[in-house]
Amino acid sequence: MAAFKDLCIDAVDADRAAAFWSQALGLSRDADRGGRLTGAVPEQTVWINAVPEPVTVKQRVHLDLFVAAVEDLVDLGARVLNVTPDWTVLADPEGSGELCAFVRDPAELPTYRVAEVVVDAADHVAISRWWAERFGVSATHDQERGFSWIKGAPGMPWPLVFQPVPEPKTVKNRIHWDLWGTTEDFLAAGARLQRAHDHEIDWDVLEDPEGNDFCVFAPPAVP
Repeated sequence: MAAFKDLCIDAVDADRAAAFWSQALGLSRDADRGGRLTGAVPEQTVWINAVPEPVTVKQRVHLDLFVAAVEDLVDLGARVLNVTPDWTVLADPEGSGELCAFVRDPAELPTYRVAEVVVDAADHVAISRWWAERFGVSATHDQERGFSWIKGAPGMPWPLVFQPVPEPKTVKNRIHWDLWGTTEDFLAAGARLQRAHDHEIDWDVLEDPEGNDFCVFAPPAVP
C-alpha cells in the first residue's frame, strides 16, 4: 500500500514561484533550500522545481485553496481568469490556470490552505478507483455532478478529486505528487515507468493509467 509523501510544482522562475506559493499555501520557505516549502507536518511539504519549459496548455492538475480574500492572491501576483458563485479561478504568476480560490471567514481560515488537489480525467470513475486501490481506501463517485474523489489516503492531508475533461494529456503535468511505496506494485497494477532511479535521482518516475506523473520513493528503513 502506498502513502503520500509531498507535492511538487514546476516553475521556470522557481524563486518567484516559491515566494508566491509559500504565502498562498500558508507555508514557510526552508532557509537552506529555498525551493522547499514546509508546514506543521512533513506531509504539508511542497517542492518548487525549476524547469526550462514554459506553460503552453491548460494544466491537468491544479490546487483548490482556502483564502480570506481573492485580492490576497492578486496582490501576490495571481491573475483572475473566471469568477463563479462558489469559487474564483486564477492564474499563478507564470500564467497558468492552476488554482481555484474558495473564500472563507478569516477566523476559520486554516494555516495550511490546500483544500484539495484536482486532476483532469478521461474516465474519472476508473482512475479514482485505481488510485483508491493503491492507497487502500475507497473512491466516492458523484455521477450527477460528474466527478469522483478519494479521501483518507495514508499521509494525504486533503482529498484527491478527479473531474472529467474531453481533451487528452499532451505534456508533463506541472504539479505532481510524491509517494512512499514500491514501484513494482505500481507497475503490476498498470502504471508505466518513465525513469528508474540512477546515479542522479534516488526515486522512480512513473505515469498512472491516464498518464499522470508521480514519483515513488522507497519507504524509509525502520530502525
